[in-house]
Formats: sequence, C-alpha cells, structure tokens
Amino acid sequence: MVSSTDMVDPTTQDDAAQPSGEADKQVHYLDEGYLVDFLTDRPIKDTPKEQVRQRIVRVLFHEYQFAPEDMELDFVVQVNTENGKRRKKIDIAIFASGSEHTADSLRRVVVTNREPKRGKNVIKLRTYDQMKSEMAFVQDLLGDEDYPERAWGLWTDNVDFFFVEKETNRWGAEFHERSDWPLSDGTLGSGQVVSAQQLRRAEPEMLKITFRRCHNYVHGNEGMAKDAAFWQFLYLLFAKMYDERAVRNGSSRRFYASMSEPYDDDGRRAIRQRILDLFEDVKNRYADSGLFRGNDEITLSDRALAFIVSELAPYDLGLTDIDAKGLAYQELVGTNLRGDRGQYFTPRGAVKLMIDILDPQEDETVLDPTCGTGGFLHATLTHLHHKMQDEDGSRGLPDSPEQAERYRDRLRKYADGHLFGADFDPSLVRATAMNIMTLADTPGRVFHMDSLAFPKGHLQGVAGASTSIPLAKDRRDGVVDVLLTNPPFGADIPVNDESVLANFREGVARSWSRDRKTGKLVASPNLPSSMAPEQLFVQRAIEWVKPGGRLGIVLPNGILSNPGPADEGIRQFILQECWVLASVELPVETFIVEADVNILTTLLFLKRKTLDEKINAKLNGEVSYPVFMAVAEKVGFDRRGNELYKRAPNGDVITESFEETEYITIGGTRRTRTVKRSRPVIDNDLPVIAQKYWEFRARHPIPGFDSRDVGRAEA
Repeated sequence: MVSSTDMVDPTTQDDAAQPSGEADKQVHYLDEGYLVDFLTDRPIKDTPKEQVRQRIVRVLFHEYQFAPEDMELDFVVQVNTENGKRRKKIDIAIFASGSEHTADSLRRVVVTNREPKRGKNVIKLRTYDQMKSEMAFVQDLLGDEDYPERAWGLWTDNVDFFFVEKETNRWGAEFHERSDWPLSDGTLGSGQVVSAQQLRRAEPEMLKITFRRCHNYVHGNEGMAKDAAFWQFLYLLFAKMYDERAVRNGSSRRFYASMSEPYDDDGRRAIRQRILDLFEDVKNRYADSGLFRGNDEITLSDRALAFIVSELAPYDLGLTDIDAKGLAYQELVGTNLRGDRGQYFTPRGAVKLMIDILDPQEDETVLDPTCGTGGFLHATLTHLHHKMQDEDGSRGLPDSPEQAERYRDRLRKYADGHLFGADFDPSLVRATAMNIMTLADTPGRVFHMDSLAFPKGHLQGVAGASTSIPLAKDRRDGVVDVLLTNPPFGADIPVNDESVLANFREGVARSWSRDRKTGKLVASPNLPSSMAPEQLFVQRAIEWVKPGGRLGIVLPNGILSNPGPADEGIRQFILQECWVLASVELPVETFIVEADVNILTTLLFLKRKTLDEKINAKLNGEVSYPVFMAVAEKVGFDRRGNELYKRAPNGDVITESFEETEYITIGGTRRTRTVKRSRPVIDNDLPVIAQKYWEFRARHPIPGFDSRDVGRAEA
C-alpha cells in the first residue's frame, strides 16, 4: 500500500472561501432576501418576478447589445385609459443610445412576470391570442401614434416570450406579433427576412431556456412523447449547425424565418420547404456516420416547425461560447435519455474537476468508454478551447468571428483525430455525436459497442474502435493518453457472461481469500460467476491507457473502503498497475440533484505504471510516495438543487466582484464593453480542490514522472 498521504479538507482551509487571487474581489455582504441588480450593481429585493427581470436584463446586454446605461427599471410613463391618463411602470425600459431617460427617448418596453411553477409536468406554451390582456398592457405602454419611435415590446415570464412591433402610419398605430427583436442598432422592417439579419451570440441561461421551450412546445403542443419530441428537436438543431457551416463556406442561408412568416399559412409552408430540403442534405452528408437512419424524418406540424426555426434561427451557434452550448445541450439530453442500465450521467461539477486535474492536452488522445451523453468529451473540448483563449490572452472575452473560426478548426481536427467515445446504448451514441457537433463542427469518433466485451462483440462500432483505440494483445500497452469514465454501477446489473468475464480472469475477475499465516491476499481457485460492472471497468480502463497515461474514474465508495477480500483484491490490482494520483470523495448531493440517484462516490485519479516500474516494485518493494486526498462537503447546491452561497459568521451572503464583457455596436462601430458587477459566492469545494491539487503537485511531482509531467507540474 502507499505509505503516506496528504489529506485536504477544503472546509478547513483559511483561504478556501474562493480561488487564489479572488479575495480582493469581494465587495460587500448581501442581506437575506436580496439579490444584486445587474444595471445598478446594488441590492434589490429578491422575488420570483425580479429573478426573471434580472435574467432578461442580462439577455438584453449580452444578446441584443443594449448598454446598461440605456436601460432603466420601473420607468414611469403616462398611459391613456378610458378614465383618462394613468401612470404605469415599465419593468425594463430601453432608451435611445446615449440619451436622457425620458418618454420621448423611450424606444422599447419589456414587461416581466414571475415564472410559473413547473412541478413534474411540461408547461404548455400559450398563444398570442391567449395572452390578449397581457399584450394589451404592452401595447398601452408603447403608446399611440404620438410616439412613433417607441416601436418594440416584449412580455415574458421566462417560459413564454411574446414580441410585438408597433407600426405607425397616418391612420394611427398598428400592432403586429413578431418572432423576435432586431439587435440594438437593428433597422430591420417586419417584411424583411431573417436571412439578412445579424445573428447573435446566445447568453447561456437564455440558450437553455430556448432549448427547453422548443422541446416543450413539441411535447406539449404536438402530443409527442418526450423522447420523440427530443429527437425532433435534435434533428432541427443539427440542421441549424449544418446550415451555419454551409453559410460560412459561401452558401445561402436556409435555416431562417422572417419576422412574420411563423404567423400565416404561406409563411409556415415556405419555412417547411426550406427545412425539409436542408434536412435531406444533412442526412446525405452524414449517411456513413450512423447519426441518421433512413427513416429519420421531420414529422412536426407546420406550426411547430415554424416555432422551433424562429427560436433557433436568430442565434449564431458558431460564435456562441461552447460552455453555453454544452450546458444547454446536456440539460436537455439528461432529462430525456436517462438509462436503465445503471447509467448515472456525471454531474457537471465532478466532470470539470476531473478535467482540471487530468489536464488533457491538444496532442493527447482522450477516451470515455462509457460516454453516455458525452459530458467528459464535451468538457475536454471546452478545456482545450479555454487553453486556446489563454494563448491569445482572451479568456473571459467573447470570441471574435476570426477566433471562433480558428478555434473551431482546431477543435474539429482534435475531435476527428484524438477524441473517442463509446457506449452500449445507441441513442446515447447518437446524442454524444450530436453534442460534439455542437462544439467542434464534427460528429467526432463515437462507437456503439460494449466496452467490457471489446474487442469482441456484435455491435456495429467494434470494427471502427478496433482500428482507432485497440487493446494490445498482451494487455501491456494501451493507446490512450487520458481516459475519463463514469461506468454503470450496481450489483443489480451484474455481468455474468463468461465470454466477457474471461477477459478479466487474470485481473479483477477472481475470488480472493486471506492467507492465515502471512495475512496476504491470495487468489482462490473458485472463480466468481458474476461481477458488478464497475469492478470490471477498473481493469478495462487501465488496459486502455498507455504506460505513463492518466485516468480518472468515478467509483462507488465501497470499492475503495469495503474491508472484504473482493474489494481489497481490486484495490491491490490498482496499486500493482498504477500510481495513485488523487482521491476525491463527493457528497451525496452531487448525484442526487443532477442524476437523481442517492449514492456516495469517489473520483479516483491514476497514472499507469510502465513495465519497468512494475518490475522494480516486485524486486525492491513498493515505493513510498504522497497521494493527494480531499473530501468535498459542498458542491454549490443542496439536495433540492437550490444554490448554496458562502456566508459570513452573521449569516450574510458573501459577494465578489467580477467583470462581464460583450461586443456593443455604438454609432455603427463595434466595440468591446466591460461592466463590473457583483454576485454571491457559490459555496462549492470542487474548484478549491482543483486549485489545491496543483499546489500539491508543485511540492510533490507526479510519481514516475516524465518530461510532460514536469512541465505540467511546474505550470
């Protein structure tokens, strides 16, 4: 056994309240029941309606490019009523750029309401006609023909979004339902097509809402089952990304809807024809990838199809930050493709911690043999994207079009040559490939196969995987630099097929007993007839990694702590084959909230030993070396999914300052605009653990290190 350890408990560290260098960013404390207003950076009472309003203000800044000083909350205007003029408040008023905040300079109005409670059911989206009273109020705020430049209104409760345009002529003011707003300096008229519009980067929270709205519209308004609705949405999302790529290569845009097309029969039919032609091209382009089947088709009604196209079309997904795309995609996929074979989709915080510790490089091969919906693969691409931004000194800034294209080319090359995934579930294989497509403009290399039966098996991905990620015949030399996996858990899904178990008889698939004289474990001649899958995946993961390669695996705590000889035998196998880099125990909340399972888990990080290192251990005994260990007690949320904030001794919420940057067009010139704001500090030990790990590595180099490890440790 390893003879010494370094134990890190983040909750006992004086500087663990926040990452290094963040202490000077704390600005004040926040009283209970308040949040920070994005426009003024001052406390404002926290109510369900205010939460929606603050979310929309951020969207107006990040997506529509309105400067914070051109917006105001609770602006009062005079409204004509049957009983004369009355004063009414506008939840968010938007004024002409750089002007004083007066009724004459008011250009757009936003009315917000609290988000309806969801419960367990999908909220059915309402129609414009069903919102007549609410929309009448928006029209009143926009005023009559006396204010011709006050032209755009929005009503939202974070589920429904209704845009209205006021057109003023000599007969008065007319109001028309629209699918969207133009950007802050937009001059689009209602008759123009969106193919001529400037697309916009998606704000992360808004993109999640958009994905959810599209899915819920199909599920709730079309009567489709959740999984059928999910795939219909994914077909259209894939078509959208394919169209963006074609446009970048000089083709005309086809995935669009004009401001008015979704609201009349002729317009909806025109949208349908464009999209069906586009989807046929998509299927032909990826006919050999396994992503689409011959009978895959878009079966949505014209109305539903027009709704989804109008929701997705304004976004430039190529320019949208890959963190935002990944989070939106994973949230939607995770709620629709939960497996019944012990698949627990790995929570995002745990995924990020594993990536931060293993630190995959752009020239390294990465594999997840139980990829699920592709969380680890997505996180790898995000990690590399951040490294590319660091090279340019632009981390935290929106990617410019030139940067986005350059990064996308590098990520596409990486995904095609170095990034691999595999899963037993064909739906998850397709979902992962589409996930990679959203980030790297390619479906990547994801194989439909049973990773425990590999290199045998009848599933169609075995042949491709045998060429790309083979297991060496002598089981000594894998080909993978970094392996990350969260294997299926549970004794209720045992592996009892001898054709599979035979692959592991010289490793973990053995019975063990303790020698009465020496106390050492010895193999028993009685072979187990079944094994839990996570036990076998320990060996399979190690076999895939090349000597000197690194792996991270999510395991139930029992494997690492149960006193019985079966689990001790697995621990002995791990120590014989690998250096133990780190062990991080997670609280039960980690998987309860995001995977809906009550289980205690540990993230185990290993480095595979070389043959010389294993021989040396047999001849001279095990080498003593320190191991990083940590116990996470907080992961940013409680068992109900409510966010947890760091608090001062008196209970006040601790806040920190931060910067948000966006490109704003002012006077026809595109400029970078940065605002300094405050936010509560999330009580999450995982980022602290990642930081402490690399501080530990600065003092204790990785055992059996090579030149690559030296450079990484020094960094």
